Amino acid sequence: MKTIDELLADGVSGKRVFVRADLNVPLADGTITDDGRIRAVLPTIKALAEAGAEVVVASHLGRPKGAPDPAYSLLPVAERLGELLGAPVAFAEDTVGPAAHAAVDGLEPGQVAVVENLRFNPGETSKDDTERGEFADRLAALADVYVGDGFGAVHRKHASVYDLPARLPHHAGYLIAQEVGVLKKLTDDVKRPYVVVLGGAKVSDKLAVIDELLGKADRLLIGGGMAYTFLKAQGHEVGISLLQEDQIPAVKQYLERAANNGVELVLPVDVVVSPEFPDLKTKAPSRHAVVDADKIPADQEGLDIGPETQELYASKLGDAETVFWNGPMGVFEHPDYAEGTKAVAQALVGSDGFTVVGGGDSAAAVRTLGFDENAFGHISTGGGASLEYLEGKTLPGLAALED
Repeated sequence: MKTIDELLADGVSGKRVFVRADLNVPLADGTITDDGRIRAVLPTIKALAEAGAEVVVASHLGRPKGAPDPAYSLLPVAERLGELLGAPVAFAEDTVGPAAHAAVDGLEPGQVAVVENLRFNPGETSKDDTERGEFADRLAALADVYVGDGFGAVHRKHASVYDLPARLPHHAGYLIAQEVGVLKKLTDDVKRPYVVVLGGAKVSDKLAVIDELLGKADRLLIGGGMAYTFLKAQGHEVGISLLQEDQIPAVKQYLERAANNGVELVLPVDVVVSPEFPDLKTKAPSRHAVVDADKIPADQEGLDIGPETQELYASKLGDAETVFWNGPMGVFEHPDYAEGTKAVAQALVGSDGFTVVGGGDSAAAVRTLGFDENAFGHISTGGGASLEYLEGKTLPGLAALED
Protein backbone atom coordinates (compact mmCIF):
# COMPACT_ATOMS: atom_id res chain seq x y z
CA MET A 1 0.00 0.00 0.00
CA LYS A 2 1.55 3.29 -1.11
CA THR A 3 1.40 6.10 1.41
CA ILE A 4 0.72 9.80 1.03
CA ASP A 5 4.33 10.47 2.00
CA GLU A 6 5.44 8.68 -1.16
CA LEU A 7 3.01 10.78 -3.17
CA LEU A 8 4.31 13.99 -1.63
CA ALA A 9 7.89 12.94 -2.27
CA ASP A 10 7.08 12.52 -5.97
CA GLY A 11 5.53 16.00 -6.04
CA VAL A 12 1.90 17.03 -6.33
CA SER A 13 2.16 20.71 -7.21
CA GLY A 14 -0.48 21.53 -9.79
CA LYS A 15 -1.98 18.03 -9.68
CA ARG A 16 -5.62 17.41 -8.88
CA VAL A 17 -5.82 15.05 -5.93
CA PHE A 18 -9.14 13.38 -5.10
CA VAL A 19 -9.39 12.75 -1.35
CA ARG A 20 -12.08 10.28 -0.36
CA ALA A 21 -12.76 11.35 3.20
CA ASP A 22 -15.35 10.26 5.74
CA LEU A 23 -17.15 13.47 6.64
CA ASN A 24 -20.30 11.70 7.81
CA VAL A 25 -20.76 13.98 10.81
CA PRO A 26 -23.87 14.20 13.02
CA LEU A 27 -26.14 17.15 12.25
CA ALA A 28 -28.96 18.74 14.25
CA ASP A 29 -31.09 21.18 12.26
CA GLY A 30 -28.21 21.71 9.83
CA THR A 31 -25.64 22.31 12.58
CA ILE A 32 -22.67 19.97 13.07
CA THR A 33 -22.74 18.56 16.59
CA ASP A 34 -19.41 16.70 16.42
CA ASP A 35 -16.69 17.68 13.94
CA GLY A 36 -14.27 14.90 14.93
CA ARG A 37 -14.30 13.24 11.51
CA ILE A 38 -13.52 16.54 9.79
CA ARG A 39 -10.59 17.21 12.08
CA ALA A 40 -9.34 13.64 11.58
CA VAL A 41 -8.72 14.17 7.85
CA LEU A 42 -7.17 17.63 8.23
CA PRO A 43 -3.53 16.40 8.27
CA THR A 44 -3.96 14.79 4.85
CA ILE A 45 -5.77 17.76 3.30
CA LYS A 46 -3.32 20.27 4.77
CA ALA A 47 -0.26 18.32 3.61
CA LEU A 48 -1.57 18.12 0.06
CA ALA A 49 -2.61 21.77 -0.07
CA GLU A 50 0.68 22.97 1.37
CA ALA A 51 2.49 20.92 -1.27
CA GLY A 52 0.60 22.75 -4.01
CA ALA A 53 -2.03 20.18 -4.92
CA GLU A 54 -5.50 21.14 -6.09
CA VAL A 55 -7.48 19.14 -3.54
CA VAL A 56 -10.91 17.71 -4.35
CA VAL A 57 -12.60 16.35 -1.21
CA ALA A 58 -15.52 13.93 -1.45
CA SER A 59 -17.60 12.07 1.11
CA HIS A 60 -21.01 10.67 1.90
CA LEU A 61 -23.31 11.99 4.61
CA GLY A 62 -26.19 9.99 5.99
CA ARG A 63 -28.26 7.67 3.84
CA PRO A 64 -30.03 9.62 1.11
CA LYS A 65 -31.76 7.37 -1.39
CA GLY A 66 -29.58 7.99 -4.46
CA ALA A 67 -30.98 11.48 -5.08
CA PRO A 68 -30.30 15.01 -3.78
CA ASP A 69 -31.76 15.70 -0.35
CA PRO A 70 -31.06 19.06 1.34
CA ALA A 71 -31.07 17.38 4.76
CA TYR A 72 -27.87 15.55 3.80
CA SER A 73 -26.00 18.32 2.01
CA LEU A 74 -22.27 18.62 2.68
CA LEU A 75 -22.43 22.43 2.62
CA PRO A 76 -22.16 22.75 6.45
CA VAL A 77 -19.20 20.37 6.32
CA ALA A 78 -17.46 22.43 3.63
CA GLU A 79 -17.97 25.58 5.70
CA ARG A 80 -16.55 23.93 8.83
CA LEU A 81 -13.60 22.55 6.86
CA GLY A 82 -12.81 26.08 5.67
CA GLU A 83 -12.89 27.34 9.26
CA LEU A 84 -10.51 24.59 10.41
CA LEU A 85 -8.16 25.14 7.47
CA GLY A 86 -8.27 28.91 7.87
CA ALA A 87 -8.81 29.26 4.15
CA PRO A 88 -11.79 29.41 1.78
CA VAL A 89 -13.14 26.06 0.57
CA ALA A 90 -15.11 25.94 -2.65
CA PHE A 91 -18.33 23.96 -2.64
CA ALA A 92 -19.93 22.25 -5.63
CA GLU A 93 -23.68 21.76 -5.51
CA ASP A 94 -23.40 18.49 -7.40
CA THR A 95 -20.99 15.55 -7.37
CA VAL A 96 -19.90 14.94 -10.97
CA GLY A 97 -21.98 17.52 -12.88
CA PRO A 98 -21.29 21.05 -14.15
CA ALA A 99 -20.93 22.56 -10.66
CA ALA A 100 -18.32 19.97 -9.65
CA HIS A 101 -16.29 20.50 -12.82
CA ALA A 102 -16.54 24.28 -12.45
CA ALA A 103 -15.34 24.13 -8.84
CA VAL A 104 -12.45 21.86 -9.71
CA ASP A 105 -11.47 23.85 -12.80
CA GLY A 106 -11.41 26.98 -10.67
CA LEU A 107 -8.88 25.60 -8.19
CA GLU A 108 -5.41 27.05 -7.96
CA PRO A 109 -2.47 25.12 -6.43
CA GLY A 110 -3.00 24.86 -2.68
CA GLN A 111 -6.76 25.34 -2.82
CA VAL A 112 -9.50 22.96 -1.72
CA ALA A 113 -12.97 22.14 -3.02
CA VAL A 114 -15.69 19.89 -1.59
CA VAL A 115 -18.16 18.23 -3.93
CA GLU A 116 -21.71 17.39 -2.88
CA ASN A 117 -22.73 14.17 -1.13
CA LEU A 118 -21.57 11.13 -3.10
CA ARG A 119 -24.71 9.22 -2.19
CA PHE A 120 -26.86 11.71 -4.09
CA ASN A 121 -25.86 9.58 -7.08
CA PRO A 122 -27.25 6.01 -7.16
CA GLY A 123 -24.02 4.76 -8.73
CA GLU A 124 -22.10 5.30 -5.49
CA THR A 125 -23.80 2.52 -3.55
CA SER A 126 -25.09 0.38 -6.44
CA LYS A 127 -24.60 -3.38 -6.22
CA ASP A 128 -24.35 -3.48 -10.00
CA ASP A 129 -20.68 -3.41 -10.99
CA THR A 130 -21.37 -1.62 -14.27
CA GLU A 131 -23.43 1.19 -12.72
CA ARG A 132 -20.89 1.64 -9.95
CA GLY A 133 -18.05 1.62 -12.46
CA GLU A 134 -19.70 4.28 -14.63
CA PHE A 135 -19.97 6.57 -11.62
CA ALA A 136 -16.34 5.86 -10.74
CA ASP A 137 -15.37 6.85 -14.30
CA ARG A 138 -17.10 10.20 -13.85
CA LEU A 139 -15.37 10.76 -10.51
CA ALA A 140 -12.00 9.86 -12.03
CA ALA A 141 -12.45 12.67 -14.58
CA LEU A 142 -12.16 15.16 -11.71
CA ALA A 143 -8.62 14.25 -10.67
CA ASP A 144 -5.16 12.94 -11.50
CA VAL A 145 -4.48 11.06 -8.26
CA TYR A 146 -6.59 9.31 -5.60
CA VAL A 147 -5.96 9.41 -1.85
CA GLY A 148 -8.09 7.13 0.31
CA ASP A 149 -8.56 8.57 3.78
CA GLY A 150 -12.16 7.75 4.65
CA PHE A 151 -11.58 4.92 7.10
CA GLY A 152 -15.18 4.92 8.24
CA ALA A 153 -16.22 3.80 4.74
CA VAL A 154 -13.54 1.25 3.84
CA HIS A 155 -15.82 -1.67 4.70
CA ARG A 156 -18.20 -0.58 1.93
CA LYS A 157 -17.88 -1.74 -1.69
CA HIS A 158 -18.86 1.66 -3.00
CA ALA A 159 -17.73 3.42 -6.18
CA SER A 160 -15.59 6.10 -4.52
CA VAL A 161 -14.08 3.60 -2.09
CA TYR A 162 -13.56 0.45 -4.15
CA ASP A 163 -13.84 1.21 -7.88
CA LEU A 164 -12.24 4.64 -8.14
CA PRO A 165 -8.77 3.66 -6.85
CA ALA A 166 -8.45 1.20 -9.76
CA ARG A 167 -8.84 4.10 -12.19
CA LEU A 168 -6.21 6.45 -10.75
CA PRO A 169 -2.78 6.22 -9.10
CA HIS A 170 -3.75 5.62 -5.48
CA HIS A 171 -2.30 6.16 -2.02
CA ALA A 172 -3.41 5.82 1.59
CA GLY A 173 -3.85 9.02 3.56
CA TYR A 174 -2.52 9.64 7.05
CA LEU A 175 -5.75 8.70 8.80
CA ILE A 176 -6.10 5.31 7.15
CA ALA A 177 -2.44 4.53 7.84
CA GLN A 178 -2.93 5.45 11.49
CA GLU A 179 -6.17 3.47 11.85
CA VAL A 180 -4.70 0.32 10.32
CA GLY A 181 -1.61 0.62 12.49
CA VAL A 182 -3.76 0.82 15.62
CA LEU A 183 -5.95 -2.13 14.63
CA LYS A 184 -2.90 -4.29 14.04
CA LYS A 185 -2.07 -3.73 17.71
CA LEU A 186 -5.45 -5.30 18.51
CA THR A 187 -4.90 -8.33 16.32
CA ASP A 188 -1.15 -9.00 16.13
CA ASP A 189 0.98 -9.62 19.24
CA VAL A 190 -1.59 -8.12 21.62
CA LYS A 191 -0.41 -7.07 25.06
CA ARG A 192 -2.44 -8.79 27.80
CA PRO A 193 -4.73 -8.67 29.65
CA TYR A 194 -6.80 -7.74 26.58
CA VAL A 195 -10.22 -6.39 27.59
CA VAL A 196 -13.00 -5.59 25.14
CA VAL A 197 -16.01 -3.47 26.11
CA LEU A 198 -19.02 -3.85 23.82
CA GLY A 199 -22.20 -1.82 24.03
CA GLY A 200 -24.71 -0.22 21.72
CA ALA A 201 -28.24 -1.16 20.85
CA LYS A 202 -28.24 -4.44 18.98
CA VAL A 203 -26.41 -7.64 19.80
CA SER A 204 -26.85 -8.70 16.16
CA ASP A 205 -24.45 -5.92 15.12
CA LYS A 206 -21.74 -7.43 17.31
CA LEU A 207 -22.23 -11.20 16.86
CA ALA A 208 -19.42 -11.68 14.36
CA VAL A 209 -16.88 -9.72 16.39
CA ILE A 210 -17.89 -11.53 19.60
CA ASP A 211 -17.38 -14.80 17.77
CA GLU A 212 -13.86 -13.73 16.81
CA LEU A 213 -12.97 -12.19 20.18
CA LEU A 214 -13.93 -15.32 22.14
CA GLY A 215 -10.69 -16.74 20.81
CA LYS A 216 -8.57 -13.64 21.39
CA ALA A 217 -9.74 -11.46 24.29
CA ASP A 218 -9.24 -12.21 27.97
CA ARG A 219 -12.40 -10.40 29.07
CA LEU A 220 -15.57 -9.15 27.40
CA LEU A 221 -17.64 -6.53 29.24
CA ILE A 222 -21.15 -6.20 27.85
CA GLY A 223 -23.39 -3.14 28.22
CA GLY A 224 -25.89 -1.04 26.32
CA GLY A 225 -29.08 -2.35 24.80
CA MET A 226 -27.38 -5.56 23.71
CA ALA A 227 -26.87 -6.56 27.37
CA TYR A 228 -30.56 -7.34 27.80
CA THR A 229 -30.46 -10.13 25.23
CA PHE A 230 -27.61 -11.66 27.24
CA LEU A 231 -29.56 -11.30 30.48
CA LYS A 232 -32.62 -12.86 28.86
CA ALA A 233 -30.46 -15.73 27.62
CA GLN A 234 -29.57 -16.36 31.27
CA GLY A 235 -33.28 -16.61 32.07
CA HIS A 236 -33.78 -13.17 33.61
CA GLU A 237 -36.78 -10.87 33.18
CA VAL A 238 -35.80 -7.79 31.13
CA GLY A 239 -39.15 -5.96 31.13
CA ILE A 240 -39.63 -3.73 28.09
CA SER A 241 -35.87 -3.36 27.53
CA LEU A 242 -34.45 -3.62 24.04
CA LEU A 243 -34.41 -7.33 23.22
CA GLN A 244 -33.57 -9.44 20.18
CA GLU A 245 -35.38 -12.70 20.84
CA ASP A 246 -34.04 -14.31 17.66
CA GLN A 247 -30.46 -13.86 18.90
CA ILE A 248 -30.95 -15.67 22.22
CA PRO A 249 -29.80 -19.10 20.90
CA ALA A 250 -26.57 -17.56 19.54
CA VAL A 251 -25.98 -15.66 22.78
CA LYS A 252 -26.43 -18.84 24.82
CA GLN A 253 -23.76 -20.49 22.67
CA TYR A 254 -21.40 -17.57 23.25
CA LEU A 255 -21.92 -17.72 27.00
CA GLU A 256 -21.04 -21.41 26.90
CA ARG A 257 -18.04 -20.89 24.64
CA ALA A 258 -16.70 -18.11 26.84
CA ALA A 259 -16.82 -20.40 29.84
CA ASN A 260 -15.15 -23.24 27.93
CA ASN A 261 -12.44 -20.95 26.49
CA GLY A 262 -11.61 -19.32 29.80
CA VAL A 263 -12.80 -15.92 28.55
CA GLU A 264 -14.38 -13.82 31.29
CA LEU A 265 -17.69 -12.56 29.89
CA VAL A 266 -19.05 -9.96 32.31
CA LEU A 267 -22.65 -8.74 32.34
CA PRO A 268 -24.32 -5.94 34.32
CA VAL A 269 -25.21 -6.72 37.93
CA ASP A 270 -27.50 -3.69 38.24
CA VAL A 271 -29.19 -1.37 35.75
CA VAL A 272 -30.94 1.98 35.62
CA VAL A 273 -34.56 1.52 34.54
CA SER A 274 -37.48 3.74 33.59
CA PRO A 275 -41.07 3.18 32.49
CA GLU A 276 -40.55 5.43 29.45
CA PHE A 277 -37.78 6.44 27.08
CA PRO A 278 -36.35 9.87 27.96
CA ASP A 279 -36.81 13.04 25.89
CA LEU A 280 -33.42 13.53 24.24
CA LYS A 281 -34.27 16.99 22.91
CA THR A 282 -35.30 18.73 26.12
CA LYS A 283 -33.17 16.52 28.41
CA ALA A 284 -35.98 16.89 30.96
CA PRO A 285 -35.53 14.72 34.08
CA SER A 286 -37.21 11.34 33.77
CA ARG A 287 -38.52 8.81 36.26
CA HIS A 288 -35.79 6.26 36.89
CA ALA A 289 -34.49 3.84 39.48
CA VAL A 290 -31.64 1.40 40.00
CA VAL A 291 -32.50 -2.30 40.26
CA ASP A 292 -30.57 -5.57 40.26
CA ALA A 293 -30.02 -6.85 36.75
CA ASP A 294 -32.03 -9.98 37.51
CA LYS A 295 -34.95 -8.00 38.96
CA ILE A 296 -36.02 -5.66 36.16
CA PRO A 297 -39.76 -4.95 36.57
CA ALA A 298 -41.97 -6.15 33.73
CA ASP A 299 -43.08 -2.60 32.89
CA GLN A 300 -39.60 -1.00 33.02
CA GLU A 301 -36.85 -0.50 30.44
CA GLY A 302 -33.14 -0.75 31.12
CA LEU A 303 -31.38 2.40 29.90
CA ASP A 304 -27.93 2.29 31.54
CA ILE A 305 -25.67 0.12 33.65
CA GLY A 306 -26.00 0.81 37.38
CA PRO A 307 -23.42 2.09 39.90
CA GLU A 308 -22.32 -1.38 41.06
CA THR A 309 -21.73 -2.40 37.44
CA GLN A 310 -19.81 0.80 36.84
CA GLU A 311 -17.46 -0.10 39.69
CA LEU A 312 -17.23 -3.70 38.52
CA TYR A 313 -16.33 -2.73 34.96
CA ALA A 314 -13.78 -0.17 36.16
CA SER A 315 -12.11 -2.91 38.23
CA LYS A 316 -12.07 -5.26 35.24
CA LEU A 317 -10.35 -2.55 33.20
CA GLY A 318 -7.87 -1.66 35.91
CA ASP A 319 -5.11 -4.10 34.97
CA ALA A 320 -5.72 -4.14 31.22
CA GLU A 321 -2.73 -3.69 28.92
CA THR A 322 -4.96 -3.40 25.83
CA VAL A 323 -8.56 -2.14 25.70
CA PHE A 324 -10.97 -1.89 22.78
CA TRP A 325 -14.28 -0.16 23.45
CA ASN A 326 -17.15 -0.04 20.96
CA GLY A 327 -20.65 1.09 21.94
CA PRO A 328 -22.02 3.18 24.82
CA MET A 329 -23.30 1.60 28.02
CA GLY A 330 -26.64 3.38 27.91
CA VAL A 331 -28.57 6.34 26.50
CA PHE A 332 -25.64 8.68 27.14
CA GLU A 333 -27.36 11.56 25.32
CA HIS A 334 -29.55 12.05 28.42
CA PRO A 335 -27.92 12.98 31.76
CA ASP A 336 -30.00 10.46 33.72
CA TYR A 337 -28.46 7.59 31.70
CA ALA A 338 -24.94 8.82 30.92
CA GLU A 339 -23.12 7.66 34.05
CA GLY A 340 -22.34 4.16 32.79
CA THR A 341 -20.72 5.39 29.59
CA LYS A 342 -18.91 8.08 31.56
CA ALA A 343 -17.57 5.49 34.01
CA VAL A 344 -16.13 3.33 31.22
CA ALA A 345 -14.54 6.36 29.58
CA GLN A 346 -13.03 7.44 32.90
CA ALA A 347 -11.63 3.95 33.47
CA LEU A 348 -9.92 4.11 30.09
CA VAL A 349 -8.54 7.56 30.84
CA GLY A 350 -7.06 6.19 34.07
CA SER A 351 -5.63 3.09 32.44
CA ASP A 352 -1.92 2.55 31.89
CA GLY A 353 -2.70 0.29 28.94
CA PHE A 354 -3.23 1.00 25.25
CA THR A 355 -6.82 2.18 24.91
CA VAL A 356 -8.83 2.33 21.68
CA VAL A 357 -12.27 3.88 21.37
CA GLY A 358 -13.87 2.18 18.41
CA GLY A 359 -15.62 4.97 16.58
CA GLY A 360 -19.30 5.72 16.04
CA ASP A 361 -21.37 6.44 19.13
CA SER A 362 -18.47 5.69 21.47
CA ALA A 363 -16.34 8.43 19.92
CA ALA A 364 -19.29 10.83 20.00
CA ALA A 365 -19.91 9.97 23.64
CA VAL A 366 -16.33 10.71 24.63
CA ARG A 367 -16.55 14.17 23.12
CA THR A 368 -20.13 14.85 24.27
CA LEU A 369 -19.25 13.96 27.85
CA GLY A 370 -16.30 16.34 27.83
CA PHE A 371 -13.31 13.99 27.88
CA ASP A 372 -9.96 15.04 26.45
CA GLU A 373 -9.43 13.01 23.29
CA ASN A 374 -5.68 12.94 23.95
CA ALA A 375 -6.32 10.98 27.14
CA PHE A 376 -7.06 7.88 25.02
CA GLY A 377 -4.59 5.88 23.00
CA HIS A 378 -6.69 6.25 19.87
CA ILE A 379 -10.22 7.29 18.93
CA SER A 380 -11.26 5.61 15.72
CA THR A 381 -13.36 7.34 13.07
CA GLY A 382 -14.97 4.10 11.90
CA GLY A 383 -17.02 1.92 14.21
CA GLY A 384 -18.28 -0.52 11.57
CA ALA A 385 -14.94 -0.64 9.78
CA SER A 386 -13.09 -1.29 13.05
CA LEU A 387 -15.42 -4.14 13.97
CA GLU A 388 -15.14 -5.80 10.56
CA TYR A 389 -11.34 -5.53 10.68
CA LEU A 390 -11.36 -7.23 14.08
CA GLU A 391 -13.67 -9.90 12.65
CA GLY A 392 -10.90 -10.74 10.18
CA LYS A 393 -12.84 -9.60 7.12
CA THR A 394 -11.22 -8.19 3.99
CA LEU A 395 -12.26 -4.55 3.77
CA PRO A 396 -12.90 -3.49 0.14
CA GLY A 397 -11.53 0.02 0.59
CA LEU A 398 -8.24 -1.24 2.03
CA ALA A 399 -7.91 -3.98 -0.57
CA ALA A 400 -8.37 -1.35 -3.31
CA LEU A 401 -5.41 0.63 -1.98
CA GLU A 402 -3.06 -2.32 -2.15
CA ASP A 403 -0.72 -2.39 -5.15
